Amino acid sequence: MPDATPSPARLVIRQPEEAPSFWQPVPANGFVRCLLDSATTGAETPFAMGTQTVDPGCHVREHLHDANEEVIFVLEGEGEARIEGASHPMRQGSCFFFPRSRAHSFHNTGAGPLTFAWIILPGGLESFFARIGRPRSADEAPPAPFPRPENVLQIEAETVFGTLPGKG
Repeated sequence: MPDATPSPARLVIRQPEEAPSFWQPVPANGFVRCLLDSATTGAETPFAMGTQTVDPGCHVREHLHDANEEVIFVLEGEGEARIEGASHPMRQGSCFFFPRSRAHSFHNTGAGPLTFAWIILPGGLESFFARIGRPRSADEAPPAPFPRPENVLQIEAETVFGTLPGKG
């Protein structure tokens, strides 16, 4: 019999321009929108969800999440996901599920932006993006490329990133 206990979670409807958004440093450039997370929704299952747009010729560097699972769904653009040495096309409608501790990177190989939705369980990626990025409003021009913070390794360790094999 289904549990009829009301959920403590809240209904949340958020338009893209209402979400916290951050310009991202090199090598990704572009920006992220942090659309939903457990703090916003009160969800019983910890998660975070948003979008990331990577500029042409740029990439999300190789990384892994040692305590998180991640889903990526490509919304627009063309690129390549490199997963533990193998390359996979990223195009509209492509979907990826990453169990914890699977190394991956994303490369924009197209002429326009590569945009994908991300979901991470449990959450924490939204905190990383806020800490390494710069606040963004929808009507502002992109900034000149800027470097990652000097303490990026500390920020990674404090959020959702594990150590790549042979790098720690």
